[in-house]
Amino acid sequence: MVTVAQVMTRGVLSLRSDVALREAVDYLATQHISGVPVLDLKRRLAGVITTSDILQAESEGENLDTTTVGEVMTPTTLTVSPDTDLREAALAMEYAEVHRLFVEEAGSLIGVISRSDVNRALATGLI
Repeated sequence: MVTVAQVMTRGVLSLRSDVALREAVDYLATQHISGVPVLDLKRRLAGVITTSDILQAESEGENLDTTTVGEVMTPTTLTVSPDTDLREAALAMEYAEVHRLFVEEAGSLIGVISRSDVNRALATGLI
């Protein structure tokens, strides 16, 4: 069985919930990513912010300089443990129609697994 830990990305990039949307836009663009976990002031997983969330907020007239990530993020996140079977994680992403799952261990964010990670595992013959 291939586990999430074998293919996940460690050292997860994140944003704080009090960051302005304009800063989030710049961060996502410079990191070449479409979404990141949002951490509260105690560094706990509070949600996820994606380019889709930001585009939606902008289309609704939100000011990118004064609106914070915490105001427009998706507060519910799907998490898995590092020992979750990779196929189970892939199915969870498919059923929930999300591009990433966050990996937590003992209540701490330790990684992220994305559809790209699953595709890479398939392409390299890992699964």
